[in-house]
Amino acid sequence: MANKKRAVSSWAVVCSKLYLIAGLRMCTRWLGAATRSINKQVILLDVSRITGATFPNDFHTTAAKADDSFKIPHWLQYNKKIYPPQALDEEPRKAFVCHMKSNIKYPPKKMWYVAVLVRGMTVDEAIKQLSFVLKKGAAAAKETILEAQQMAVEQHNVEFKSNLWVAESFVGKGMVYKGLRRHAKGRPGMVHYRYCHYYVRLEEGKPPENYYLPAPKSKQEMLDDWLTQMRQRKITSSL
Repeated sequence: MANKKRAVSSWAVVCSKLYLIAGLRMCTRWLGAATRSINKQVILLDVSRITGATFPNDFHTTAAKADDSFKIPHWLQYNKKIYPPQALDEEPRKAFVCHMKSNIKYPPKKMWYVAVLVRGMTVDEAIKQLSFVLKKGAAAAKETILEAQQMAVEQHNVEFKSNLWVAESFVGKGMVYKGLRRHAKGRPGMVHYRYCHYYVRLEEGKPPENYYLPAPKSKQEMLDDWLTQMRQRKITSSL
């Protein structure tokens, strides 16, 4: 029995060493491939800077996409939209302002709860509620709403900064970085670092009483619906 236990223990030690060696080899291969790709990008980037030539490749560098990186996001283009003049008998168009905060170090799924919380609230109530939310994304949402409120007063001719409400508040997916995490027996694992974009639109005026659900029906309307439903009944298997 003692010889069998020794053999089993020695075999376990050998297997653990083999797993460790295999894990180290895999990490070395990944690091080597990453280093080669980075060196290739750096060399091509230096050559393109010196000669001005472009290389057809299946990857892009920041210098190659530098012109596209400074474009204004589509959400902020709504602030520059010019509407035609209104007639005297038309209802005045309410002012609004769109604002966003990009690449927040917070997962979109967690930020969604913060965005839904402030929908349909006044600006003062939204800021007040976000001040007591113990989430990392609440601070970013509060900062975005305050910046949008300041933009509405300074750039969009809103007279009273408290006369605003949150008409839209939603989240978009941002960058996703991948990293390595060490697991047991020398095995590598994948970890994702997720970013998100937060969008908000403030509108002038008072918020609606029912933001999500339709307005509740009166007693007469509910009675009419019930009568219509009763009159549409039909006996099964009849003419």
